[in-house]
Amino acid sequence: MLIQETIEVRTPGRGTQELTQSVEAIVRRAGVTTGLCHVFLHHTSASLILSENADPTVRRDLEAFAGRLIPDGDPLFQHTDEGPDDMAAHVRTLLAGHDLTIPVRNGHLALGTWQGIYLWEHRHHPHQRRVTVTLQGE
Repeated sequence: MLIQETIEVRTPGRGTQELTQSVEAIVRRAGVTTGLCHVFLHHTSASLILSENADPTVRRDLEAFAGRLIPDGDPLFQHTDEGPDDMAAHVRTLLAGHDLTIPVRNGHLALGTWQGIYLWEHRHHPHQRRVTVTLQGE
């Protein structure tokens, strides 16, 4: 069985938004009991991550680290068409990634106890983001 759905996510700006429940709902609707769930983000200035879901300071610390590692407005960057966060957002996406593959077991995402699926927006302004969820299994 192969199922595919799209999730539209409006981000408020830089930071993380949890997608776990939205993706889990697709798994339940599809009726896949065993298989793989692939989650793909159609953008180059945001990322998908598996992160700690119990303590939000983990994600704030990730943001602080990314800011130190890849600062907005770094003079190294020539691509600044959409502002000082433009190229920094692209580099963050390159490092954090744009897709995840998660096993499905007993009709649910087989995530670890403290894992959640997050869209990590790297731009300061709100954006509309598109995520495709593809399920393959039985």
